[in-house]
Order: sequence, then structure tokens, then C-alpha cells
Amino acid sequence: MREPPRIAAHPPESPYQRNLERNDANFAALTPLTFLERSADVYPERTAVVHGDWRCDYAELRRRCRRLASALSRRGVRPGETVAVMAPNVPAALEAHFGIPMAGAVLNALNIRLDPATIAYILEHGEAKVLLTDPEFAPTIKAALSRLRRRPLVVDILDPEADAEGERLGELTYEELLEEGDPEAPPLFPADEWQAISLNYTSGTTGEPKGVVYHHRGAYLNALGNALVWQMGHFPVYLWTLPMFHCNGWCFPWTVTLLAGTHVCLRKVDSAAIFQAIAEHRVTHLCGAPIVMGMIVNAPEAVRRRFDHPVKMMTAASAPPAAVLEKMEALGIEVTHVYGLTEVYGPATVCAFKPEWRELPREERARLLARQGVRYPVLEGLAVMDPEGMTPVPADGTTMGEIMMRGHIVMKGYLKNPEATEKAFQGGWFHTGDLAVLHPDGYLEIKDRAKDIIISGGENLVPHEIKPDRARSSGSSFVRPFGSSFVNG
Repeated sequence: MREPPRIAAHPPESPYQRNLERNDANFAALTPLTFLERSADVYPERTAVVHGDWRCDYAELRRRCRRLASALSRRGVRPGETVAVMAPNVPAALEAHFGIPMAGAVLNALNIRLDPATIAYILEHGEAKVLLTDPEFAPTIKAALSRLRRRPLVVDILDPEADAEGERLGELTYEELLEEGDPEAPPLFPADEWQAISLNYTSGTTGEPKGVVYHHRGAYLNALGNALVWQMGHFPVYLWTLPMFHCNGWCFPWTVTLLAGTHVCLRKVDSAAIFQAIAEHRVTHLCGAPIVMGMIVNAPEAVRRRFDHPVKMMTAASAPPAAVLEKMEALGIEVTHVYGLTEVYGPATVCAFKPEWRELPREERARLLARQGVRYPVLEGLAVMDPEGMTPVPADGTTMGEIMMRGHIVMKGYLKNPEATEKAFQGGWFHTGDLAVLHPDGYLEIKDRAKDIIISGGENLVPHEIKPDRARSSGSSFVRPFGSSFVNG
């Protein structure tokens, strides 16, 4: 493995250092919030969101996000404070990815499958000032709130697509909160791109969850990385099968908006809803764990819908079996395999497809596509190393080492946990805890995981964080996946 590039600075006496300073004309902090501004300016009448019978164009999406930011500010939320969201993939969850940071606040999207004790810990540890919550999760939230020393402002997200109306816990509804805001209020953009944009929690099999802090710069760049590795182009139609609470939906709330695409919200993920959305809305892209692919390829004939346009799916976790890839191809769905962790904004490596692989036998092609691949273009360093000596392993496809990462899309660190942060960054690299080999062509392949994972409803969870009733009802199973350290972020 090649040594990483060295870092050099121009000396003070260099003419390129004199009288050439940053100013408002030549520098702006990177933030994905600008993606919404541009799409609303350029494509105001283009459909931004679809949810059941509800439609929203980009002009209206910007107004709603600005209302949310303005209302939160009027309710006393200050820059750098936390606003939590407990919701499925509904429009309010998407709007939160823009409206909350547009108030200068930090978005904390909560995993809807966590138990009350863990939710309470996260709300208290993250110091949430406001909680936006869907009544479907009222039993969990009610129990969590009872454990808090300080209750945040609770706002109910009422969704007409919900099967039943759950108990309301809030002082007002989400739409009532938006009415308090000014749709023309200018957003607060970060003065420094290193400022936090979101907070996501992940943990190992023991101890309290760790709060992973994302900055505006990393969110901006990984959103670009998604568009690049997937060659998405303008105006994708993206189906929300991946939870938005999961590493901020792998940054796709910002990616799709950057490309003026259409967000097709899906409150509940099942095969009938997926086929219906693909056929009716001409969905072009979706993400999810292999279990979602299983829903698609094993869907009963009665719920299948014909579609005649190409569809791309991005998946992470265990390598897709050759038989599943073949069935997906037969349906007209092209699968891209990625790997990442909560600590690196979601996907950070991709099994980049090479055109010459098309000529290979199906089994050989499937073997190559099952690897975790190469770094995202926005990840500066990727290595498989001996963690003791911090030396790269040979690219022989057999010698094991730990996957290490460094660069733009590595987290700021763990909130209020300097010891864990220092340990994660030892030697100037982020230690993933995943063991892999490096193949001669430079593609990595995971061989073992540092912790057991439960798959529940298409998500990867740490065993102690899942509620027993959730495990029974969702058909969860213990696995040791090859290809993802996503936990609950």
C-alpha cells in the first residue's frame, strides 16, 4: 500500500501568502444547506417530495424548512443546541435535515427501534432542547421522557399516511410549529464548516452509546461522494427505503436535494410498497440492507409491478449472494455494494465497477462485486493495517489487518467522550474495528467484525439496544455481517 501524501504549507515569505487572504468574496464555509437554496432557485417548480397523495415542489420545500428554522429560533433554540427527531421516513424527517441546521442547531435523528432507556440517555446526553416525534412511537417516547430530569419541548408529527393515530405527547403539532415561523427568514449558515451539523449515536456491545458528531464540511462532501460513485446525474427519483435516522440516511437527504431530485417518502418498507413506488413514480435509486433486496426478489407475484426503466440500488452489510444479484439484474435493478460506519457519515468505500468485469462469468463477477472495494473520492486515506505497528498489510488477499480511514468524511469525534475519541484516532487514523484483507488490485474485503449485530427491519442493531418485542415481531437474527459497521446512527 502506498504511503499517504505528505502535507506541506507555503512558507510565510512566499508571495502566495502575502495579501491573499480569505474574505467574503473568495471563501464560504462548505455546507449542504446551500444545496436546497440552489435547487429552489433554479428548479422552484420541480417536485421535491412525494408522500402518499401529498406533493411539494422545491420552492415550497425551502419555505417549509425556513419556517422550521425560524420557529425553532423563536422558541429559543440557539446555535449549537440540539433538536432531536423520532420519526419514520416522512417529509418532516427530510425537512429536519435542512430546517434544524438552518437555525444553527444540531440535528439528532433517533433510531426508532431503540428502547426507552437508550432514548432517554441519548436525549439527556445530547441535551435536546426540542423533540419532534411521531405518535406511533408514543409508548417509547413517553417512557423515555419520564426518565429525564429536564423535558424538552415536544412536538407531534401528525402523518396522514399513518395506519393509526397514536397518543399525542406534544405541546403542539409540527404543522402548528411551522405556522410560527417566517418562510422568508434567511437561514443561518455556519461561520465555520467544522461546526456540527448532526449528532448520531452508535455503540459497541457494552457501555453507553457514543455520540458521533458530523460537521457541515463532511456532510457536504459525502453528499457529493454519493452522487459521484453512483453517477446519479440530475433529477434522480429516490425511494426512501433506508431510514433517514441511519447516518442521516447516508447523507442522501442532501445528495438528492443537490441534484434537484424527487424524494419519495415511504413510511413503512415492504415489497408491495417498493414495487408500487418504483412503477408509479419511476424510482431510479434506492438504498438498503440485503434484507430489502430479499423483500424485492422474494416478493409474491400478486404485489409485483412491471417497470421498464433502469433502477439502481445501493446496499451495505453482508455481501449479496450471487443468486440474489442475478435475480436483481433480471428485474432490471443494478446493485452497488458499499461499506462504511456511522463515524464516517455512512458509506465511505464502494466496490467500483470496472467495465471489463462484464465479460467475466457470473460467479466470478459476483465474487468481485461482493468486496467492499475502494475509497470514496471524498475519503483521503484508506488502509488495511496491523493495528499494533500501524504498518500496511501486503496486498495478497490473505493477510488480515484492520481497516483504517482518514480525511474529510471522518467524524469530529465522540460527544463528551475525549477518551473514546483519542482511542479511535490513535496514530492519525480512524480505527474501524473491522478486519479485512487487501487484494492485489487494491480492493479490500472484510473478513470479520469486532461486534455481533442484529438485523431488524433492514437495520443493523447492537443486541443490547433492541427491545425484546421488536426482535420477536421483526424476524431479527444474529449475524456477523461482512461489509458494514453501521449500527444505529
